[in-house]
Amino acid sequence: MNAPTYSIPGAAPAAATPAATAPALQDTGARTVNEVLAQSQVEAVMDELDRDLIGLVPVKTRIRDIAALLVVDKLRLNLGLQAQTPSLHMSFTGNPGTGKTTVALRMAEILHRLGYVRKGHVVSVTRDDLVGQYIGHTAPKTKEVLKKAMGGVLFIDEAYYLYRPENERDYGQEAIEILLQVMENQRDDLVVILAGYKDRMDTFFKSNPGLSSRVAHHLDFPDYGQGELLDIADRMLGTMNYRFGEGAREAFESYLQRRIPLPHFANARSVRNALDRARLRQASRLFVDRDRELSRDDLTTLMPADILASRLFGAGT
Repeated sequence: MNAPTYSIPGAAPAAATPAATAPALQDTGARTVNEVLAQSQVEAVMDELDRDLIGLVPVKTRIRDIAALLVVDKLRLNLGLQAQTPSLHMSFTGNPGTGKTTVALRMAEILHRLGYVRKGHVVSVTRDDLVGQYIGHTAPKTKEVLKKAMGGVLFIDEAYYLYRPENERDYGQEAIEILLQVMENQRDDLVVILAGYKDRMDTFFKSNPGLSSRVAHHLDFPDYGQGELLDIADRMLGTMNYRFGEGAREAFESYLQRRIPLPHFANARSVRNALDRARLRQASRLFVDRDRELSRDDLTTLMPADILASRLFGAGT
């Protein structure tokens, strides 16, 4: 019995054969790598990725490898060489706060600048955005999401929740079947990134070999080390026009030593939350002395007390 064919409104026409060339790719006249880079400005995106994210060397290296493949494919096309549309669907695995969403945004920009997707936007969803609660509800929801994502990147966070074999009445499998068909037939107009914890994603792919076979690039995002998290804190504070005062950075390092081993630590996300609470304590400290004229340093400096008031040091918040 043949599987139903799902038509996505707003999508580019499906490729006639798996080897069809993406219609967006045209001869730009470039004959060298530098000419393609100059036309696309892809290196600017890579530099931005380096600035945005500390560490993650294996991830950045893999992204550069993918960019190199796309640049060379563009040169092949410019010389009239038949180029199969590469499979660009990806899996991002790692704990929360390791930069998966940021990399997805930059990847979409790279794909757009090189002409592999029409728009270069990212649509980020979870199971609830794709799966309905009753018969006939899932297909319209999934197709509406795909319609919004066409021409760009669909980022499905915690993708393993789509598959719930313990529930016979679950409709996640219908969403997976629609995704499978679109990932194959519309791969020149949509890139799908499946994200989540590594162990759960491994189980998800084993249970859904059709999905696994359509994902060409698996990127594992490691947890940040303590030194990297301190650098991330410095960078976050800088973007908010704050800084650590004397002894405050050491206090925050001590905070990280206590927080990292505890449950639900989320890397850069937990650093941001901790800094937000420190800013709250700084504001409360400054608020008390209502008649004092506050200087720029007063308003931009976090002191050790703003860090050490955390409950991890036996304090209150």
